[in-house]
Amino acid sequence: MTQTAHASNSQGKQMLSEQVYAHLRDAIMRGDYAPGDALKPQDLAKEHGVSLAVVREALVRLVGEGLADRLPNRGFAVPAFSDRRWQEIAEARRTIEPVVLRMSIERGDVDWEARVRAAHHRLARTPAYVPEEGEHYSSAWSEAHRVFHRTLLEGCGNPVLLETFDRMWTASELARRWAAQRTPDRDALGEHRRLEEAALARDADTAAEVLAQHLTLTAAALTGCPHQAKEA
Repeated sequence: MTQTAHASNSQGKQMLSEQVYAHLRDAIMRGDYAPGDALKPQDLAKEHGVSLAVVREALVRLVGEGLADRLPNRGFAVPAFSDRRWQEIAEARRTIEPVVLRMSIERGDVDWEARVRAAHHRLARTPAYVPEEGEHYSSAWSEAHRVFHRTLLEGCGNPVLLETFDRMWTASELARRWAAQRTPDRDALGEHRRLEEAALARDADTAAEVLAQHLTLTAAALTGCPHQAKEA
């Protein structure tokens, strides 16, 4: 095989793996798979018409993002819902994110302020629920929510910390979607507005406190998610 042909095959495999990854990620986040469901490489390869190697590459990437577990001698599975698992993620977020937010407020410039304001505006104007997506938060709102929280932290200027946030967010987002119906009376709009106001006022103490409270409420909502009862 020539070097050009080898490179072409590698690129083709990478594109297929990206497609399988994106499909599985969306399916898991939509709730097409229940907590603990098996992700069988052989079945997925047949379903997508690709090789096992392509599917395994996509699954390993999902494991790295916290959207799948790799089980000894049992292949892959959607994470099982566990209060302990999600409380550990919540504890990590409460420990790390307020510190990064303080750094962001200290280091962020005017462009960062503008991005925070724009991200909050989009979040506030995006419907959290739409009829066609059922009881779960809408995809548009979920993305606006992620962008707002990440933008708050981007002023820190530290890509390693932001990568840590990305991984924690993805894992907690899965649990939050599963538990979406448990907090219909929560004032999410007010919590996000207070976060924006404190950040733009450069009030690091208040911003960190509001964020910690926000994350604590999220953790409380995820404890005892109804999906857990289905596993019992």
